[in-house]
Amino acid sequence: MEKLEKKGKKVADIKDVTTCEATGRMLEKARRDGVVVAFDRAADMKPCPIGAESACCKMCYMGPCRLNARDPYGKVGVCGATIDTIQSRNLARMVASGSAAHNDHGMAVLELFKGVANGTITDYTIKDPYRLEALCVELGLEIEGKTIQEMALDLAEELEKTYTQTEGEIPFMKRVPAKTLETWRKLDIVPRGAMIEVMGIMSRTHMGCDQHYENITKAISKTALADGWGGSMVATELGDIMFGTPSPVQADVNFGVLKEDHVNVIVHGHEPNLFESMLVSVSDPALVQIARDKGAKGINLVGMCCSGAEMMSRHGVPHAGNFMSTEPVLVTGAVDAMAVDIQCIQQGLVKTAECYKTHLITTNPRCHIEGARHIEFEEHSPRECTDEIVTLAIARFANRGVDIEIPQIVNKGIHGFSHEYINYMLGGSFRSSYAPLNDNIINGRIRGVAGVVGCVNPRVKQDWVHVELVKELIKNDVLVIQTGCSQIALAKAGLTVPEAAHLAGPGLREVCEAVGMPPILGLGSCVDNTRILTAATAMVNQGGLGDCLADLPVAGAAPEWMSEKAVAIGQYFVASGVYTVFGVGFPTVKDTKFHNLLFGGLEEQGLGKWGVTKDPYEMAAMMIAHIDKKRKELGIDKSRERVLMDMATRRELA
Repeated sequence: MEKLEKKGKKVADIKDVTTCEATGRMLEKARRDGVVVAFDRAADMKPCPIGAESACCKMCYMGPCRLNARDPYGKVGVCGATIDTIQSRNLARMVASGSAAHNDHGMAVLELFKGVANGTITDYTIKDPYRLEALCVELGLEIEGKTIQEMALDLAEELEKTYTQTEGEIPFMKRVPAKTLETWRKLDIVPRGAMIEVMGIMSRTHMGCDQHYENITKAISKTALADGWGGSMVATELGDIMFGTPSPVQADVNFGVLKEDHVNVIVHGHEPNLFESMLVSVSDPALVQIARDKGAKGINLVGMCCSGAEMMSRHGVPHAGNFMSTEPVLVTGAVDAMAVDIQCIQQGLVKTAECYKTHLITTNPRCHIEGARHIEFEEHSPRECTDEIVTLAIARFANRGVDIEIPQIVNKGIHGFSHEYINYMLGGSFRSSYAPLNDNIINGRIRGVAGVVGCVNPRVKQDWVHVELVKELIKNDVLVIQTGCSQIALAKAGLTVPEAAHLAGPGLREVCEAVGMPPILGLGSCVDNTRILTAATAMVNQGGLGDCLADLPVAGAAPEWMSEKAVAIGQYFVASGVYTVFGVGFPTVKDTKFHNLLFGGLEEQGLGKWGVTKDPYEMAAMMIAHIDKKRKELGIDKSRERVLMDMATRRELA
């Protein structure tokens, strides 16, 4: 075990790093056990101030070059690169990495879908053929007289263009509102294909290539859009077709979902196919009987992070916690195996798992971790991997040999608000539409809509900014939609149930009570941010709220972001026309030309813009001010009550 008592090592004050009681208790236990986790590593690791403001360049070895953020134009790099070139290159590479991660995930889902469509993969099926047919029609594919398999093969061929196409426009440009797409074409930021956009942006940021921050920013937007309207959207759409489109389901969240008298298996990562197969393995009567023979009452499957959020939203699988709780949950001693795949997997999990004799198992060829056991997950025979993981977990249960301490805290919530369900929820089977949402925004009962998404970050108190921001938004009649770790933060705070409507303003509360919904709608994993884009598009198409996404009274926020994926997500929302506010900080030097382009200039081009603040109340005020600005531009800034008209009044209107 790595001990805390090393000379000079700083230790985090628990009350300052998390608002999650269960996580806090496990941090106390970790201290007693002498185990170091990410919160402690963050306290002992001072962030680089130059790197935090992106005032350094490592694009070649004439440097690395450091510029002075206090006097950004007082110095240039060895090659002559200005602060704007350096910042734009650095942000471009963050977006390239984040977009590549999401597109890689989406392409893996597409490959699985192709295997299901052509019959070479038989452990998964098409569970939502209606969604398949609707998507084919939306993308202009012929369906008349075709079987489900034929439609699926045609769809797979069409969506493959998302990644491999080198000319033209990616398929989901057909979903973009016409005026928004017109703006993108004018600015030359419509993505051709994910591979060529990521390759192009990496090429242009090489030393001696593109050295104009405005031109680099166009590539940043194009690469980000290849994520949001490309790979991520493909992953969400095909995941729903294969595994089922989410609809509201109650699910339990927090460490109390672990069961001391059960074999506990956690799945953590982003790939739904691993989790779907694990669901089958833990329900296998033979494996359950083996667990009982070893003294367990059963096998308990639990999710964490984004694949957990997806399975919680789709199947109601219990969820233990978000990103910063992945190490503390191992400290309970109750986790018999944690299986991980890709993205947001901390290398520190290996040592923590060793301390508690927990099996930490990597499953994906794109993510091996030194010191972890690797069991390859193969879609053609997925049970070989998941059955072995369950077998290892059962063996560990029989020989735990560690103290078990599970905080008995469970929070219930309602999750699974896909775009399709929201459409149904607002109008029913025969009148499904976004008209009730738009009408209530127009009449002022709902002020606007906010997407609050993203990670948690040990540089700020876990969950606190998410929770306080959302409370402030709903209090001011802003409907909130959520994904990823943010959704788990709000679930732990008890805000994802219809009863939370009493915390909303009078207008939003009235709508929530009429529909029977929470003031916060959980959509799933971070890749499911594309559901927000689809919902926003539906609002435009419904009418009454402008002609493009930039007209909508909406705003977005990632209050505790930490990954390059978050920057890619933020940029595809900004490029789509959404004001997007980040907490923690932002990798630019304030008042430089590049910073001013991101934080204002893009909006002047017809897109959205960035904002940044660490304070949740200021963040809420910034988002509400933007929503109010858009309401005023639409001419709906005054609340309008419904009036019962007589025939004479109707004739006057005519």
